[in-house]
Amino acid sequence: MALERVSVLDGNTFVVSDRRGDIEATPADTTGLFTSDTRFLSRWVLTVNGIRGQVLSVDDVAYFRVQFFMALTTGTVYVDSHMSVVRQRAVGGGFHETLIFANHGKNPFDLAIEIEADSDFADLFEVKDKLEKKGQTYRRVEQGRLVLGYVRETFRRETWIVSSQPAEVTEKGFSYRVTVPAHSLWSTSLDVAAVLGAEGTAPAKYASGAVEPQPVGDTSLADWMANSPKLVSSWESLGPIYRQSLVDLAALRFHTAFASGALPAAGLPWFMAAFGRDSLITSFQSLPFTPELARATLETLAIFQGQVDDPFRDEEPGKILHEVRLGEMTAFEERPHSPYYGSADATPLFLVLLEEYERWSGDLDFVRGLEREARAAIEWIDRYGDRDGDGYVEYQRRNTNTGLENQCWKDSWDSIAFADGTLAPTPRATCEIQGYVYDAKRRTARLAREVWKDPGWARKLEAEAETLKRKFNEDFWIPERQFFALALDGSKRKVDSLTSNIGHLLWSGIADPEKAQSCVRHLMSDELFSGWGIRTMARGEGSYNPIGYHVGTVWPHDTSIIAWGLRCYGYRDEAAQLARAMLEAAELFKNRLPEAFGGYPREATKYPVEYPTACCPQAWATGAPLLFIRSLLGLDSDGRHLIVDPAIPKPIDRLELLDIPGPWGRMDAFGRARLAT
Repeated sequence: MALERVSVLDGNTFVVSDRRGDIEATPADTTGLFTSDTRFLSRWVLTVNGIRGQVLSVDDVAYFRVQFFMALTTGTVYVDSHMSVVRQRAVGGGFHETLIFANHGKNPFDLAIEIEADSDFADLFEVKDKLEKKGQTYRRVEQGRLVLGYVRETFRRETWIVSSQPAEVTEKGFSYRVTVPAHSLWSTSLDVAAVLGAEGTAPAKYASGAVEPQPVGDTSLADWMANSPKLVSSWESLGPIYRQSLVDLAALRFHTAFASGALPAAGLPWFMAAFGRDSLITSFQSLPFTPELARATLETLAIFQGQVDDPFRDEEPGKILHEVRLGEMTAFEERPHSPYYGSADATPLFLVLLEEYERWSGDLDFVRGLEREARAAIEWIDRYGDRDGDGYVEYQRRNTNTGLENQCWKDSWDSIAFADGTLAPTPRATCEIQGYVYDAKRRTARLAREVWKDPGWARKLEAEAETLKRKFNEDFWIPERQFFALALDGSKRKVDSLTSNIGHLLWSGIADPEKAQSCVRHLMSDELFSGWGIRTMARGEGSYNPIGYHVGTVWPHDTSIIAWGLRCYGYRDEAAQLARAMLEAAELFKNRLPEAFGGYPREATKYPVEYPTACCPQAWATGAPLLFIRSLLGLDSDGRHLIVDPAIPKPIDRLELLDIPGPWGRMDAFGRARLAT
């Protein structure tokens, strides 16, 4: 049976190993050292006197640092060794590893220490899709350094490994022959650096004894935590959940060369890259807590905004990107991610976040500077997003080989299906995207009037938003089932599955009040509400599967958006019920919500059921507790004042959030329980 995996990360660099600290990657799994979408180390195995250590404990000291404690033993019941081994690993541009050998015995101890090292330089897409490499690997030893390399035409990647202690270095790794005196220690450090390009240079070696790699930007983890609002709660479990969310957001931050701040990567292991939709939603969730993420996200996405009509990348002028990748398959245009624009919702969500950021930050100069990009985004919605002039944003991939079939947030192949389980033909206009467009136009109208001083454009946008709302409530409503269609298909038929998408309509505000009331009944029914959160698809629908990626699982970010939407429509008790249920799930997930988990009924399983390939940490799952806390306290901003309207459920008797940043400086929010949900 495989040992449990241990991950450490810093931005888009991460290491996944077993509980001994060893890496033994197969072509199709995600163990290894990865950075910039390439695996730079696929084998890293420590043996001492021909055996591997027995794991005693693993300490996740910080998101970027871990230590493994082992004993050298041949016993099966009792530890029969006087030699213990500690591996201390810190990640950042590669990793730094210190090996410590402690002789607890009365006699000297001879050690034959071996570190095996290798790399397959797999592109992350090759790992995910089980594809073969097309280039050549090589290895050499130079001046005591082991170099592992890969070349394909002009594409070159190398891994450099050096030791602080003298070692025999071969093309297979490092060997040490040492004698540790009685009651003494011996140690060595190894630096593993990822090198990009033909004439790349490795990062500087970590200083001896360093405990933290170079932090993202100028903000260390300590500063990040100190600058975040402080949470005080009578429910003791909420504090660790909140702290874990902040720590994971810090871990997922990464810099690009294009923005002044760090934006969140989407999630470990598959999505350690810039994602339009994911970064935008995560930034929205975290705005009252860490507004700097929103600024960096908006700045980065504005720089990469579509400029040309490129079917291979699904790029169009004004469109906001979906995903950026830096690996080999992207470099050789075997994947379109340089960047890829196959997302129909990122563009309106960009406008939603821009307006929300202005109200929570008061950063008028920054928002004024993005007027051109906002106008281009509106132009994309009207000219390219609405493919056939019917007033709705549809999507259909133009890159039929490697583009995404579904370009909404439920982007798996089978997510948009009729109630009988048949897939809806493209182009597809999903309901939540229309809501995002409605909200984007309303919000952009406010910015046009108040910030960009263009009242004529503001009136035009408001009129278009109202027309869209009226038309949407007529065209998407299914009278016989009393909820909004999941989508309109290529023939303008209503896709009649009951899904969580209707909850996003509450967030955007596009649903008429009486129709919203009916949607709330469905959302809180046993068909959609599992007892932990809202299922992506309701029980009883033809495609429902409690462990289907988008057809029955529960996604924490999805439920958090729905909870906020419920608050927006005045359904305070229902919002509090969802927040309480999901936060209780977080407690059972050791304070860290995964990307998704099983949609099984709570009464049947008693515990939330893990989804086997869920990303963790994952950005918008990490942001979900923050949006739940905002929902419980009813936090909002009118651009000048902090608005607090609490609705606190048991078991939380008291909830305080201190030092909330905004145009007001720093303010506190407080709420007491009034419900027994």
